[in-house]
Amino acid sequence: RTHYGVSNFKVDRWGEEAKQEEMILQVIKILLLGTGLLSLFVGGINIMNIMLVTVTERTREIGVRRAIGANPTSILVQFLLESAMIALAGGIIGVVGGLGLSWAIAILLTKMLGAWKLHVAAWSIALGLGLSVSTGVIFGMFPAWRAAKLDPVEALRYE
Repeated sequence: RTHYGVSNFKVDRWGEEAKQEEMILQVIKILLLGTGLLSLFVGGINIMNIMLVTVTERTREIGVRRAIGANPTSILVQFLLESAMIALAGGIIGVVGGLGLSWAIAILLTKMLGAWKLHVAAWSIALGLGLSVSTGVIFGMFPAWRAAKLDPVEALRYE
């Protein structure tokens, strides 16, 4: 009912609120996904830079290995494993840091608000570590390929 044609209040239906809440949660999920992908990309670029410097510093070692009979595939695998291990170490540090921070926040919230249970799914830890290693392998591919195609004679002359 209106008083002199003025509507003083409006009652929203629950369905409209639920749709709006769902849309907000979808936007938050997309933003978090974008942030995660950007973080993986930046980490991958860092791993690629580390591995390119490693290949440059170990050019002579690569030449010696090639001269005594190592094939390009073994050199490629060596550097891919190295980049995967660097990424795995970073992933483990990230998981431990995230779990520690979550645990500390859960304790703080328990003291402030009451019971606050921390639950971390094992699949999320495995997924995080798997994505970390995959990023290391993908971004380590170019430096490993570069190391594998070095000419043994030129690599031995490198200082």
